[in-house]
Amino acid sequence: MGKRRKTDPADSPSLQSLQGTIIDDPQLSPLVVKHHHSFTSSLGLPSQSYSPLQSPILSDTGSTRIDDDEEAQRKRYPADKAYFIAKEILTTERTYLKDLEVLTVWFRSAIIKENAMPEGLMTLLFSNIDPIYEFHRAFLKEVEQRLALWEGRSNAHVKGDYQRIGDIMLRNMHALKEFTGYLQKHDEVLTELEKATKRLRKLETVYKEFELQKVCYLPLNTFLLKPIQRLMHYKLILGRLCKHYSPDHRDYVDCKDALKEVTEMTAQLQSSLIRLENFQKLTELQRDLIGIENLTLTDREFIREGCLCKLTKKGLQQRMFFLFSDMLLYTSKGVTTTNQFKVHGQLPLQGMIIEESTEEWSVPHCFTIYSVQKSIVVAASSHVEMVKWMQDLNRAITVASNSNEKSDMLLESARCNRSNRSSDELSLEQESEDDTHSSRSSLDKQTYHRANTTMHVCWHRNTSVSMMDHSVAVENQLSGYLLRKFKNSNGWQKLWVVFTNFCLFFYKTHQDDYPLASLPLLGYTVSTPVDSDNILKDYVFKLQFKSHVYFFRAESEYTFERWMEVIRSATSTVGRSNLLIQSAEKETALK
Repeated sequence: MGKRRKTDPADSPSLQSLQGTIIDDPQLSPLVVKHHHSFTSSLGLPSQSYSPLQSPILSDTGSTRIDDDEEAQRKRYPADKAYFIAKEILTTERTYLKDLEVLTVWFRSAIIKENAMPEGLMTLLFSNIDPIYEFHRAFLKEVEQRLALWEGRSNAHVKGDYQRIGDIMLRNMHALKEFTGYLQKHDEVLTELEKATKRLRKLETVYKEFELQKVCYLPLNTFLLKPIQRLMHYKLILGRLCKHYSPDHRDYVDCKDALKEVTEMTAQLQSSLIRLENFQKLTELQRDLIGIENLTLTDREFIREGCLCKLTKKGLQQRMFFLFSDMLLYTSKGVTTTNQFKVHGQLPLQGMIIEESTEEWSVPHCFTIYSVQKSIVVAASSHVEMVKWMQDLNRAITVASNSNEKSDMLLESARCNRSNRSSDELSLEQESEDDTHSSRSSLDKQTYHRANTTMHVCWHRNTSVSMMDHSVAVENQLSGYLLRKFKNSNGWQKLWVVFTNFCLFFYKTHQDDYPLASLPLLGYTVSTPVDSDNILKDYVFKLQFKSHVYFFRAESEYTFERWMEVIRSATSTVGRSNLLIQSAEKETALK
């Protein structure tokens, strides 16, 4: 499939070249990518030439400037906030349709080319996703036409009839109810696809090779969750429209009825989505972790992943920790080109005790984990991070202990372990698998995994992300054109930007099939410019990580506020904590 290049002149960005020097986080070095040339060339997909953490698009070379004439053009849009809320439906729908095409067009092409999937699984997968894709293609055209009328870009003379979106939303939300059966089967599709990739070597190879392609900018199975997640986005946007309109506005009743329709669907699918998101995360980790089998157990839940420093005989050493409902894993990063994480320890939660021990070890943000098997001392990067880990660990331990009759005996064992272990023994503990070179042979057998997954970003930015953070992030996806400027440059470059999975993805236009680069936001701060930045424009926000500074300009107050809101949800632990509190308060208020 070729890339579509017919661009609406009203939306066409002023951008010619995105090539130039690589400018990004100096800590995030380029990754070597292994490719099987025959697969890449036969499929006709672009190969992964840059590390996603090294964003070539974030260079200033060769970019076209936005001048004052285009600035004047930008102000042609209607001033009504409702227009910009409706436009968010349009911009995010464009991204959503492209996400569906990753499956319906690109992945289908890959498996047909290699004859890699059994006919039964092909039917199960595409008979569920194809009707949804076709529905949203028609829906997108309808929304595009309405927004064109609203903007006055058509021959319509009576604008008042078209400055609304509720009628289209109500009609389509009602029609979407017919697809609930398809959405309920996504659980089965995800499970069967995972089983087949374990059983069939050819399918596993095609699957892994496909994930190397730029068009697959997220883990492949996350795209299967998009249809249910999209319903949540409709619900949130319709909620904002209803809040904006007065009850006597001509669009209010339709928006309210559409909100009722989609709320019924999301309530029906909520438990399924929670289960699917957990299963997707477990399968993603199963592929990325070396030394652990059967991670996708039925009752296992993912809770948190992130960086902690573990006290060993060699001193404090960086480790990646993964907390589940029944165990805690700690890993180190491989030294080969695969950049995967090798499991060094697996500690059951039953009988585990957590104790803050900053004073004992004279290490900031330090706590000790006493388990039945062994005890380890770890240090977080900040007090907030330490509290998050200790809270999640203690909650998970309580649940795990209550779920097994043996818990009392295990708890007593851990207490004895704690009382019998001296400080010297803890500090001198040597990991039996501390030499990552010992895993080189198994590492070399693995395929490369993209570097902007949350585990890699957490590793480089020394932070952590919980399953609750992931769930909140799903609600805070956004797309649209932004103008971007560097700290020391004068002009603004127009880009199509997609925010998802704690990351900004950059495109030339909304019609492009794959991102040219990405910018993981964990660890960044978002703010408005200060006087010394010398930014004399409206609706500008500033992203900063250490010495790396980017400015982005939105087209309206509403879109500016939305970008600030969603980016705050991903840029820091504190920001994510505040967002979780807000979400909890909203849920309480609704009850």
